Amino acid sequence: MSKPAHSGFDARRRNPSRLLAAVVALLATPLAASASDDARTASDQTFAVHAQSTFVYQANDSFNSPYDGANSLWPHANGRETWDVTLFAGARPWKGAEIWINPEIDQGFGLSGTLGLAGFSSGEAYKVGAIDPYVRLQRVFLRQTIDLSGASSKVDPDLNVLGGSQTDNRLVVTVGKFAVTDVFDSNKFAHDPKHDFLNWALIDTGAFDYAADAWGYTVGAAVEWYQGDWTLRAGGFDLSDIPNSPRLDPNFGQFQLVGEAERRFKLAGQDGSLKLTGFLSRGRMGLYADALALAAATRTTPS
Repeated sequence: MSKPAHSGFDARRRNPSRLLAAVVALLATPLAASASDDARTASDQTFAVHAQSTFVYQANDSFNSPYDGANSLWPHANGRETWDVTLFAGARPWKGAEIWINPEIDQGFGLSGTLGLAGFSSGEAYKVGAIDPYVRLQRVFLRQTIDLSGASSKVDPDLNVLGGSQTDNRLVVTVGKFAVTDVFDSNKFAHDPKHDFLNWALIDTGAFDYAADAWGYTVGAAVEWYQGDWTLRAGGFDLSDIPNSPRLDPNFGQFQLVGEAERRFKLAGQDGSLKLTGFLSRGRMGLYADALALAAATRTTPS
């Protein structure tokens, strides 16, 4: 996961208690709604609206840290919380097409300002944090499914998925603002901290440094070709203007190309898949050797 940078907020301040009251009030209301009472039929859904709220609190006890630094896990006891509310609104403008928008309210901080752990303990925490809730448009994208051949199967409605049907062999094109991991490196058991595991190194492949802003989203396009037991995926995405920045490169001058091949199979009667994912990033980045040499010469922390 692309690791976000500090925003300048004071991560050591604690959130007002009024946030908990807001969470309780929010959870007391229905958090999901569907445009159809019979959303699981084979007929195509025309629109749907869902909402989800996630609250995470984590804490650590005091521990000995002889090499404590600015980017270390704080050795004293501390606890932090994160909270978000996401709206998933989708519509089908024509056959096979889906348009989705995901405005989101975010608030809170990870432990130690989301620093000090290589595989951070909460995928709901970013290195941009705020005491007061703020609103961002995290996703706005168009997905077009083009049926090719093969048996037709039902698609159950879900977050960012309209109910309907699709053929086994098909093309899927996704364009707009979304997360690279919405398409690549998917895993139904460990992929979304809102639903399953929290650790950053579990929800996505730890070595996959995918293009993203500080919240994990970017602008780009992806194409998927499903044929029998195989799926081939390719995409191009915008990088942030500087590594871990809240802002994407405005001219697409820095970008990432991603490719993935998937082979599905059955093993002992259970569904499985094997995926090979690769990525190539072109951006204005420093060399580790240069950063270490500069830090040694100036007696400063490598950056």
